[in-house]
Formats: sequence, structure tokens, C-alpha cells
Amino acid sequence: MTERKSRFEKGKSGNPAGRPKGSRNKSMLALDAILAGEAEAITRKAIELALEGDTQALRMCMDRLMPARKDRPVQFDLPVIETTADLPKATHALLQAVAAGELTPSEAADISKSVDAHVRAIEATDLHERLARLEEMTQP
Repeated sequence: MTERKSRFEKGKSGNPAGRPKGSRNKSMLALDAILAGEAEAITRKAIELALEGDTQALRMCMDRLMPARKDRPVQFDLPVIETTADLPKATHALLQAVAAGELTPSEAADISKSVDAHVRAIEATDLHERLARLEEMTQP
């Protein structure tokens, strides 16, 4: 079987810069032009429908007024992690906070990811220092 010829090299984009950020396609530009003069009237109608009890209009208005929060700041006393030996204290504190209802399991998972990244940084630093000491010992 022979490979089909293409005008583009395999694995190389025909447009490496990609579409410019913020650029809009023609259909969105046309929709914007149509709605530009009617935005206030449409908004007013949606509010009127919501006030009359239309649950979908009410949901749409509430979604715009109070969008669902994706994250929230979490107050949590995480023990200091200076070495990998400190890791069990941190994980114990996380488990206790979840058990006490101070943190949700997903919040604890997110904090655990940060703790893991911190521990990897400590390990990398320790390894670098150990290698530097070994290199000093082996040099004449």
C-alpha cells in the first residue's frame, strides 16, 4: 500500500499560528448584528416571563445573575511540609478535615494534588543537593 500524497507535511500544521484569538465566524457576526438593536427588548421580555412564573426564563435569568461557583476559597490549616517525612502529617490532617466535614472530598483531592506537587519539588531539590555533594566528593 502506498501513502497518499498530501500538500501538507505529516505532523505539521498548515496554519501554525492558528485562528487569531477573539476572531468570530461569519454566522456569529451576523447574529450579533441582528440582536444588537434588540438586546434590551429581549432581556426585558425574559425578565417579564420569569416574573410571570416561566421556570425556564427564571432559570436563565438566575444563571446570569448568580452563575454556579466552580471553586471557593478554603480555610484549612495544613501542617508545614519541609521534608517527605512531613507528608503523613499533612495527609492525616486532610483526612481529619474530610471526616469532620470541614472539607469536601473533592476539595481534599485538590489540596492533595498541590501537596503532591510540593513533595515532588522537595524530592527534586533533595536529589539535586545529593548529586552536588557526590560530585564534590569525586572531584580531585
